[in-house]
Amino acid sequence: MKYESFTELKEDCLKCEKCPLATTRTQVVFGVGNENADILFVGEGPGENEDLQGEPFVGKAGQLLDKYLQVIDLDRKKNIYIANIVKCRPPKNRDPEATEQDSCIEWLRCQTRLIKPKIIVCLGRISAQKLISEDFKVTRQHGEFIKKGNIYFMGTFHPAALLRNPGNKPDALSDFQALREKIKELNIEI
Repeated sequence: MKYESFTELKEDCLKCEKCPLATTRTQVVFGVGNENADILFVGEGPGENEDLQGEPFVGKAGQLLDKYLQVIDLDRKKNIYIANIVKCRPPKNRDPEATEQDSCIEWLRCQTRLIKPKIIVCLGRISAQKLISEDFKVTRQHGEFIKKGNIYFMGTFHPAALLRNPGNKPDALSDFQALREKIKELNIEI
């Protein structure tokens, strides 16, 4: 279905039962931010806090993400949009399975068509492998921009992974600084 508005898209997404994740969710985590943003951040799927609150990246990982965003003058409420590959929490925060990703990816495609971002930042391996390349390696390719169509894609570390492996935080910061430079290069107003 071709959606003309975010409201219509969100209404349908909130009723989705395409995969078994619908039976264990508290609520659908559709996304948050500016629906006209030039920058779209995409994670893998909601965790427990996100499932309870209905918003992506609201736990400790989200707080870390917000700090990185703040460093480069981005804000989830003003100039970016944040979504996930899957809209429902996988049990025990496991990685979303390929069938779950395939069942859910059309929602993200519709969001992307409506937002029309110039840059998509993939937060973590799952997102980068789904959107950039199946063999994407975050530890080797983080911070690199790949142009597909009219959109620049970049993969970086998932904030939850940075909490587990704080030694990668400087690399993540340099990725966000590279993002700031790409924003300037593309003359994106933020």
